[in-house]
Amino acid sequence: MNNRNKTARLAGLLYLILVISGIINLMYIPSQLIVWESPSETLENIINSELLFRLGIISGIVTFLAFLLLPLALYKLLHEVNKTSAALMVLFAITSVPISFVNILHKFSILTLISKPNYLKDVDISEIQQQTMFYLDLYNNGVEISQIFWGLWLLPFGYLVYKSGFLPKIFGMLLMAGCFGYLITFFGDFLYPDFHKTTFSTIVGLPASIGEIGICLWLLIAGARTLNFRKKQLT
Repeated sequence: MNNRNKTARLAGLLYLILVISGIINLMYIPSQLIVWESPSETLENIINSELLFRLGIISGIVTFLAFLLLPLALYKLLHEVNKTSAALMVLFAITSVPISFVNILHKFSILTLISKPNYLKDVDISEIQQQTMFYLDLYNNGVEISQIFWGLWLLPFGYLVYKSGFLPKIFGMLLMAGCFGYLITFFGDFLYPDFHKTTFSTIVGLPASIGEIGICLWLLIAGARTLNFRKKQLT
């Protein structure tokens, strides 16, 4: 296995960690704990399943660390295709990481509320419930800001995949389309609060999901094998 294949598979492994931890952090654990229409039920869920809530924080940290390392591995793999696009890919991706780490402090604030008796003894439980929902709303706002960069990095990344000659062009096209899907979702949610409930929201989110999972599995399983095959043909 040559160095390019090793780099491709390392990127694929990092991408897989990112995808799995991201699903746990952003989808699974919130679905088990948060009931947006019921602050009392949400607080009760978090208190009764504090370990699960803490695991959500850990999975978030793993997600952001993977997203810090992934673009660096992809830069090593793809910079020869176009250095400017590779640099933009890294810049857009890494910009979201400090935002995400600062944003996770809102979840630590919830832990402080529920785990420090001094904060609870003189405060009405309804106020704790409202503060919990307030911190969760702040966290979601931070996630939405991060989504801008989760989208932007896909444009140069998709372009590099498309032009590489050793990765499937279809994934490059899906990734570039995914960039605009993320941006449409952000501005749609910002301007129209129920946008995420629409069918259009689901449709525009599909290219990024398919493209990212597809390129993740391709890198992990196939690596840069196509390039090696073409080189053998040329020689």
